[in-house]
This record gives sequence, C-alpha cells and structure tokens, in this order.
Amino acid sequence: MAEESSATSHLSVAMTTMNAGEMNATGANSMTSSSSNFEFYSSIAVVVIAFVGIVGNSLVLYALYASKQHKKLILIVNQNALDLFSSFALVVVYVLKLCNIYLTGTLGYWLCVWIFNEYLIWGGTSGSTINLAAITVDRYLKVVHPVWSRKWLRPWVIHSAVAFSWLAGIGYNTVVVLLTSIVINGVCYGYYNFVSMLQYRAYLGWYIVSFYFVILAIFIFCYGRILVAVRRQARVMAAHSAAGSSTAQTQAQAQAHHMQSNVIKTMILVSAFYAITWGPAFGLYVVGWINYPQVTVVDSRHYMTLFVGFLYTCANPFIYATKFNPVRKVLKSLIPCIQQ
Repeated sequence: MAEESSATSHLSVAMTTMNAGEMNATGANSMTSSSSNFEFYSSIAVVVIAFVGIVGNSLVLYALYASKQHKKLILIVNQNALDLFSSFALVVVYVLKLCNIYLTGTLGYWLCVWIFNEYLIWGGTSGSTINLAAITVDRYLKVVHPVWSRKWLRPWVIHSAVAFSWLAGIGYNTVVVLLTSIVINGVCYGYYNFVSMLQYRAYLGWYIVSFYFVILAIFIFCYGRILVAVRRQARVMAAHSAAGSSTAQTQAQAQAHHMQSNVIKTMILVSAFYAITWGPAFGLYVVGWINYPQVTVVDSRHYMTLFVGFLYTCANPFIYATKFNPVRKVLKSLIPCIQQ
C-alpha cells in the first residue's frame, strides 16, 4: 500500500472532483456545503433504486423458477442473477459509504479494495453487460442461422458464456482495483491511482469503447439482421398462404406481423434504453477522458448517472423475462387484485 505522501503525488491522475489543494483543504469528513448535501441525497437515491433492482430481479428469478423456465432460459436467468448481484452490492457499498467510516491502516486499505471502491458493483455490472451481448448474439444465431445454431449452440456453449460473463466482469475489475485503489485522509478512492496519464486514458478509453459503443454495435447489427430475416420469412409465409384460403393468408400475415412487432419492440427497448440510461455515465467518462486531469467523475454527477444507469438494471429483467407467457402468468398471480 502506498504511503500517504506518495498518494498525494498521484492526485494529478486521480478520479476525484477536487484538485490537490481543494482535497487537502477540506478533507473527506468536512462536507458541509450545499453540494455535499446534494451528494448525500444523491447517494440515498442510488440506494433506493438499487433496492428496487433487488426486488425486481428477485421477483423475475422466482417467476422463472416457478414457471420451470429456468432450464430453457439459462442466459435470461444469468442476466437476472448478475443484475441482482450488482443491485445488492450497490446497496451494501452505499449504505457503508453513508456511515462515513474512517479508513486507516491495513484493514482500511483492504476494505477500500474489496468494498468501498465500488468494485463489486462494477464487477456485476460489467458481467451483466457481457451477458446482455451474449443474449443478443444467441437470438441472432437462432433466428438468422438456425441450422448452424442447432449444430453448434450446445448446452456447454451456453454454460461457458454464463461462466465467462462472471469471470470476465469480476476478473478484470479485480486486477484494476488491486492496481489503482488508494486511501487518502481516511477515504477510499477506487480506480484512482494510475501510474500515468497514458495509462489512465488507455484504460478509460478501452472501457468506454468496449462497454458502450461495441455493445450498441452488437445490438444494432444483430437485431437489424433479425428484423431482415423475420421480414423475409413473413414474405415467404405470405406467398405460401396465397395459394390457400383467405383465412389461412390472414392468419399467416397476423403471425408475421406479431413476430416483426416483437423483434422491433425488443430492439427498441434493449438498444435505446441501454443507450439512454447508461449514456450519461459514459458521457461523463468521455468528459473526464478529454479534460483529464481537471475534470473527473467522482462527485454528485457520478451518483446521479449511476442512479439513471440502474434504472436499466431495474427494468432489464422485465424487458426480457416478461415476454414469456409462463413467466408473465406467475408474476400476475403475485398481484392479488388481478387474480381470478
């Protein structure tokens, strides 16, 4: 662990909203300004949205198991599990942060590394994003390349994708926090102590591209190809039904319209909602990357963008799982006012 004098020398590369003079003048435990109050209430809002995420993902996981769909929808179950994990971690970390625990010594450093630097939150969130891409690719292969997918998408491939989402999300975050976490004046700063500006910008640039732009590109490409394939199938079905009765033709057209509608809805909900809710957070990262080291990301803006981002985590289980009738029926049965 770096000594405090060494830590201060790294303030020029720190992911914090204060410059070195401001940090030394105020300290972490003298937050009495109106901006500090706003940060406090922003933290409360983050805890609330995380609690909603816990409830939502728990309900959908229960519905998946109660409807016996968990063995068929392994990636969906994993998505809910990752979102539940990150929501729970968010509650734990931010409740502890609100306690203003002063960190010191070896114990304080390791508490910083494993808890206070939000490592668990971003490990789960990164894994969730990876799994989301896996779901998109899985759907793409099954619709656009059905023969190939039946031959190669074996259960072990799906289970490998599940394991990879956890290992990749948590694994790379583990390496980063071990290298960059630091305690200054009793306060933990994670993803902070980079050796140089080049290292900081390389890491943040890779993260922005990989977990935002690449994910959006996967959404657009896969769902775009799915839509083209569905329209092609609809035309084939319409051509076959033309030789039959008008009733058969009507049914075929209705079925094709329903298929297209589902694809379009999924594409809009997943792609647009991900872009909108996580866009502010990644936008803030871009600002930090461009204006480094003057503009950084750990302040009330960080809390608010995290709040908006976790709106996606709350809605994500319902975007996917409630599209399946058995799951939807179980969820409806939990609401007394609509039970038969």
